Amino acid sequence: MADPETTPTGGPRTPRLVLLHGMGGTGAVWHRWRPLLDRYWPERWLAPDLAGHGTAAPLPGYSFTALADRVADLLDPAEPVVVLGHSLGGVVGLTLAARPGGPPVDRVVGLGIKTVWTSDDLARAGALARRPVTWFASRDEAADRYLKVAGLAGLLDPADPAVDPGLVEQDGRWRLAMDPAAFGVGAPDLTGLLGAVRCPVTLARGEHDPMVTDAHLAGYGVPVVTLPGLGHSAHVEDPSTVFRELLPPG
Repeated sequence: MADPETTPTGGPRTPRLVLLHGMGGTGAVWHRWRPLLDRYWPERWLAPDLAGHGTAAPLPGYSFTALADRVADLLDPAEPVVVLGHSLGGVVGLTLAARPGGPPVDRVVGLGIKTVWTSDDLARAGALARRPVTWFASRDEAADRYLKVAGLAGLLDPADPAVDPGLVEQDGRWRLAMDPAAFGVGAPDLTGLLGAVRCPVTLARGEHDPMVTDAHLAGYGVPVVTLPGLGHSAHVEDPSTVFRELLPPG
């Protein structure tokens, strides 16, 4: 890895923290992290919408590489970064670290990455990717659907402002902001990605995450952290614990 970027006085520059949401979500899922970020990473963090989510433009075709390229476009190619990605965002973070060229990635933490995909899993995802956009008569209906798709049901109130970036209103009707085609991104090649990444990687999961088990993560040869009492969206359930366990102060 290249030497860390330095400040004008010659000291090492604090990396930028990049927070990447999961499938169906938006960068607003990290809103409960704001007090921690303001304290430990002041003005040195970014929580973008992935392509085809929230306000980010869709892609003509979805792949982990294409999603990572869009994230890279938002970053200074010479600025070091630390990436914490949830689910889909974790795979995008690993892909960002594995791609040639900048930005230099100092560390990747992948939280709740689904590593085992059956043919049925892929068929269901493909069917979702081919569905037309669903319109709802009210914001409440659309918000309920958004929370289910993003894995946030029961964790955020439908009226929470953090839900708004996941919705689009047009002529009195509502839909999810997400491009359904993003469901077709496919299964990640974790073994290949981890072999290509040259920075430290940590894989993590909530103890009660039904999508990934400790056994699923044990064979990858990287540190694994299990977060007691938490589920798939551990970063929304308990920001303080996830921050403390997975990220050193910036």
